[in-house]
Amino acid sequence: MKIHHLNCGSVRTIDATYDGPAAAPAVNHCLLVETDRDGLVLVETGLGLGDVRDPEGTLGADWIEMAAPVLDEDETAVRQVARLGFDPSDVRHILLTHLDVDHCGGLPDFPDADVHVLADELAAAHAGTASGRYRPAHWAHGPRWVTYASGTGAEGGAGNHVRAPEDWFGFGSFRPRGLPPEFRLVPLGGHTAGHTGIAVDRGDRWLLHCGDAYYYHREMGDAKEPHPLLDVVQTGSEVHRDLRLGTQARLRELVREHGDRVEVFSAHDPWEYARLAGAAGAAGAAGAAEVA
Repeated sequence: MKIHHLNCGSVRTIDATYDGPAAAPAVNHCLLVETDRDGLVLVETGLGLGDVRDPEGTLGADWIEMAAPVLDEDETAVRQVARLGFDPSDVRHILLTHLDVDHCGGLPDFPDADVHVLADELAAAHAGTASGRYRPAHWAHGPRWVTYASGTGAEGGAGNHVRAPEDWFGFGSFRPRGLPPEFRLVPLGGHTAGHTGIAVDRGDRWLLHCGDAYYYHREMGDAKEPHPLLDVVQTGSEVHRDLRLGTQARLRELVREHGDRVEVFSAHDPWEYARLAGAAGAAGAAGAAEVA
């Protein structure tokens, strides 16, 4: 199994909060996984062709003003899949952390894929809750949804308790239907009604795509330091503050206790992307970096 790190949508340039890292555009960090038997698996889609070609129609003027997206067609997942030598129809499964505009904009570019998402998230999106955060144009083509019921609803209760059937390092998890056990959905509540992490077993360790459960790598350290700009977005878009903070606390515990077996990363941190992509200057750049 091969894993490619893709940036599917550079947005506003940000500075780190400490000396060393250069300023970089925030990213939409996606994974493209080559499996032996199940074709290509895309974790998140970032922005799609429709977003680049008609941004106000699909993304909305308010989101564009806030995020300042680059809107480069070469950064879309479908173009990057093609540059890697594949056909879009080779993408047979898409795993989504949630349905915010910048995480599922590429869905129409892969109309034949099964799209895996938590049922609470799909219900909230179809109900139009959290006005402005969901864009029906991204699923107007009628995706083949594959849903998983956590049984929590948007409020989620105290802590991060979900009725997911299998333990994964102390978290509940679902095995995505039709995929091997190297993939897991790991519910990480608080950001949206049905937010989940996506875990992929790389062989030597697991990768956990945390979506928007946190936004900045220093939030996972003992200082729990948020990024001043990204935190405005993070706090402004949460649906359950205590649940979100509880999720972050559990992720820090995961890093402390199992950091040798699990690599966590968030959707938008450009310095995490650069490190994992393994290429100098990869943060914010179009293209993909392969990890065996």
